[in-house]
Amino acid sequence: MYNPLLDTFIAVVDCGSFTKASEKLFISPTAVMKQINNLEDHLNLKLIDRNFSGIKLTAAGEVIYRDAKV
Repeated sequence: MYNPLLDTFIAVVDCGSFTKASEKLFISPTAVMKQINNLEDHLNLKLIDRNFSGIKLTAAGEVIYRDAKV
C-alpha cells in the first residue's frame, strides 16, 4: 500500500537533510520533520538517526528506503 509520507522520506534521504528536502518539496523544514515523525510513528520504527552533522539511516530505514525506491 502506498503512503505519501514515503515521498518525503525518499527526498530526505536523497537530499541528505531535512532542510534540503524541504526546499525540494516546497514545504517548511518543520513540515518535513513532522511528516518523518508521523511515518516513523505509523510504522513503529525509527528510520533516521538525526544529529548535528546530518542524518543517517537506521537498518530499518535502509530497508524501507530500498523498497520504496523500487
